[in-house]
Amino acid sequence: MNEVQPRLTARHILPFAAMCVGMFVALLDIQIVASSLQDIGGGLSAAQDQISWVQTAYLIAEIIVIPLSGWLTRTFSTRWLFTASALGFTLASMLCGLAWNIDSMILFRALQGMLGASMIPTVFTSSFHYFPGPKRVYAAAVIGTIASIAPTLGPVIGGWITDTLNWHWLFYINVVPGLAVAGLTTWLVDIDSTDLSILRGADYPGIVLMAISLGALEYVLEEGARWNWLSDGTIRNLTVISVAAGSLFIVRSLTCANPVVDLRALGNRNFTIGCILSFVTGIGIFSTIYLTPLFLGYVRGFSAWQTGIAVFSTGIASIVGVPVFVTLGRRMDLRWLMMFGLGCFGIAMWSFSFITHDWGGDQLLLPQVLRGFPQVFAVAPSVTLGLGSLPAARLKYASGLFNMMRNLGGAVGIALCGAALNDQTNRHFLAIASTLTPANGAMENLLAGLSARLTPVLGSAHAARLAAIEQLHAIAYREASTMAYADAFRIIMLAFLIAAPLVLLMRKVGAGKPPPAEAH
Repeated sequence: MNEVQPRLTARHILPFAAMCVGMFVALLDIQIVASSLQDIGGGLSAAQDQISWVQTAYLIAEIIVIPLSGWLTRTFSTRWLFTASALGFTLASMLCGLAWNIDSMILFRALQGMLGASMIPTVFTSSFHYFPGPKRVYAAAVIGTIASIAPTLGPVIGGWITDTLNWHWLFYINVVPGLAVAGLTTWLVDIDSTDLSILRGADYPGIVLMAISLGALEYVLEEGARWNWLSDGTIRNLTVISVAAGSLFIVRSLTCANPVVDLRALGNRNFTIGCILSFVTGIGIFSTIYLTPLFLGYVRGFSAWQTGIAVFSTGIASIVGVPVFVTLGRRMDLRWLMMFGLGCFGIAMWSFSFITHDWGGDQLLLPQVLRGFPQVFAVAPSVTLGLGSLPAARLKYASGLFNMMRNLGGAVGIALCGAALNDQTNRHFLAIASTLTPANGAMENLLAGLSARLTPVLGSAHAARLAAIEQLHAIAYREASTMAYADAFRIIMLAFLIAAPLVLLMRKVGAGKPPPAEAH
């Protein structure tokens, strides 16, 4: 006999919806500056090597706090942690808009990432409270959609705001939704109670070790390619510090009575595989958001707004995929849906690998649809299959680790793609240049044609010949760069091809089954 499941009412939907808005804004702000970094740098008189820290500072702070969210929720309750996070994020957003130099901007962006980070994993755990039984597939679909669409829409919305208003409004737009989320959360959310006694027995050394390890690791991943990795002293030292602190943190978390991050949850096979797959989806989502605008900006010369329009099809395809997932998720084994999502994402990366220097929005349409449509299939099932297999008492602590893996995957993916672009561009350029010799008749004909057109303009055959050679160099570099982008997409494809079969190792978790009771 089937158990009668409670109906969803406004009491379930409204608080969850308010929290989802906060999660969306926090995720959106990771990438909202991506297409506007040059404008921000110009406004703050920042050097090229400084401006990337507008993103890096946010990511470092966020990735440190996300694993702590479970402990913070148990201490301050879901309501007050989410409210404080929304208010802190709003205040930090205002400060970012008011930043007077690059140093203040970096500080305020770190505060923004740190204060807003808890809104992300808290939504994951709250979904199990507000959406019981088979209704959980709806919550998973919404969370999966937000997790995949928000970073994708970041460059689009950011480019439009910067071109229409100015870069300051990238941050000011957070004020109204931030205050609204804080007010609605205070009014509507009532899941658990505050327990300040947890502060007395907290593992503060573990918190410090985790912060040092993750902060150093994020710096290495973000800056390693620029400074040639371990050949740079700072990168080398921080790598050692990250590994040492991380090792000590793991030992302490497994031996401490009250760890701030529940690493013991990794003993659950579904949760461990879910974390791995969350890591891989993070690689795919964030790396493609990094690569596509970069290609359109540097190879095609697109403006921020043109870039946003060109990548917009990904977001549309993601939205279209949601009702399809919800319909199938109520009838099919989520493991098969997840395999479809991961496999389709891999196929999308393969289609991206055919990229040429003249690709724009039209040529990117099909690869981006193949990438956008399956995102919810790749992300949403991991919520039910990974987190849904854990005992209820462990959800809050484990959710932070689960969400950190997606962001860490994004950081690793971006670092790998950045290194691939640098190394492969040089390799392809040298290969192309080796063929550009006087024996190459096609090259000589091209140079002759360019020289003939430039001679009347420059008034000298010698000057025209030099200018033609410079144009040939630019063409060779453009083609080498385009080939490097194709290589980077193939790297992402391999990650998904390896990850998809891992789903078969997961146990089936029915959408209607409650989390199991605590077991030891």
